[in-house]
Amino acid sequence: MTMRGESPTIITTTTANTAAEIAQHLHRWPRDHLGGPPVAIVRHPPGATRMERREAFREVYGPIVAAIGEPTLYGGSAWGPSVRWRDADRLVLLSGDRFHVTLSVHRPEELEHGEYRCFTWGGARSTGEPHDFDLLPYSWQLYRGGPGESPGQRPDHRLAGDWGQLESALELLLAAWAEQLPVQVPGDWAGFTVVADQDPGRDLVVSYSPGEGLGVAIDDRDAQQCPERDWLMRECGWHGHDRGWWHSAFPEAAENSPTAAARLAVAELRSRGAVGPQELSAREAVVDGRGELWLPGLGIRTR
Repeated sequence: MTMRGESPTIITTTTANTAAEIAQHLHRWPRDHLGGPPVAIVRHPPGATRMERREAFREVYGPIVAAIGEPTLYGGSAWGPSVRWRDADRLVLLSGDRFHVTLSVHRPEELEHGEYRCFTWGGARSTGEPHDFDLLPYSWQLYRGGPGESPGQRPDHRLAGDWGQLESALELLLAAWAEQLPVQVPGDWAGFTVVADQDPGRDLVVSYSPGEGLGVAIDDRDAQQCPERDWLMRECGWHGHDRGWWHSAFPEAAENSPTAAARLAVAELRSRGAVGPQELSAREAVVDGRGELWLPGLGIRTR
């Protein structure tokens, strides 16, 4: 990076220290680069796994936070992280996908208006059509009070039109959590509870826990627990039973864990009598009990 008065010129690099310098420059002098092309700071090799991408992102994320502070909005999409330092005048975006990680700076209203259109006008128009949960600007977002300013308006949630779409949405969200949460909020757990209109007293909990990975648990306290019940639940994919709850855990490093967890959760909801995703809603969405967690890519209503 070379200095020209108060406005340094940005060069593309993959070193963590220079990535932090680029972020600091965009944060301090946004006017010269508002809406400009993103700067690639990490390039992933072809076929990089989710865990490999996670560790490559970790190397630059720490120095960037050290340089410009904690973000306003943590988050990410099905493709990669989407972390934001936001106030009324500028939004510095640290964004990743399967190929690279980039830094850019935007006018908040311009970037967010385009994202609102994506949420408002996309999606499958009928059952059986292809979904676009993988194209959403972000599938989860967490606000913990700043620094900066949270958006005054948030777009509508993308809703799943059928069970297949819901399973895909949940799989994408869980894959994003396994890749993104351990770097952005290290040591924190996350989860939400799914309830069905026809069976409101029974909770299904989906979670991520450091060291344990992705988890699914179902309240089964109203069923008689016996050898036949134990065999049936294990045949369905449940791993164990404790104090009336059946639970399963899937290692975060395994590429198929999000698929397995999403399949188990949706199969259980269907077996309990729900007709479709429109009968489901999510509540108690939290990350370590701190801040406001928003899940626009989950595929169901939230309370």
